[in-house]
Amino acid sequence: MFRSPSADLIIVLVIVLLFLGPKRLPGLGRSLGSGIREFKQGIGGHRDEQERAELPAERSDPPRERTEPARERAELASERAESESRS
Repeated sequence: MFRSPSADLIIVLVIVLLFLGPKRLPGLGRSLGSGIREFKQGIGGHRDEQERAELPAERSDPPRERTEPARERAELASERAESESRS
């Protein structure tokens, strides 16, 4: 009288396996996963836009000045070299 949902899922998976074959099934899973991910990001992006619209236009603290990461690494490396040469 009543069938379990897991039995239905197994039947659908077997039919998909028969139609697509074992070689194309992983590609289908990847494309399905990426489609779901893009959909979630699209929905999340819409929420982010709404939250930005609700925030005040001016910030209380000014943005910090960014330095280049390569320059920071070079400065750290030169400081280490100086400290190693001293000891």
